[in-house]
Amino acid sequence: MSLYLKDADSSIDHGIDWSAHLAGQTILASAWSVEPVEAGGLSVEASAFEAARASVRVSGGLVGHLYRLTNRVTLSDGQVDERSVTFRVEER
Repeated sequence: MSLYLKDADSSIDHGIDWSAHLAGQTILASAWSVEPVEAGGLSVEASAFEAARASVRVSGGLVGHLYRLTNRVTLSDGQVDERSVTFRVEER
């Protein structure tokens, strides 16, 4: 799992390149989730995906808190996989 720093007042784009894990499949569906869910916490503003890449725009978050951002994809052969990254919110 990777760790990224984010300012509480920023909206940033993040993406996951799935191409190294696909072995000929393509992404058919992509969903993003944030844990923990809390008032004022990190939130998903928008998301999109292509055949081998998923992207998201996140905003908010409480200073000093850690959030796990998870991308869950469904592949063309029916497999489901997920990858997570961690965001730490700091005043920057």
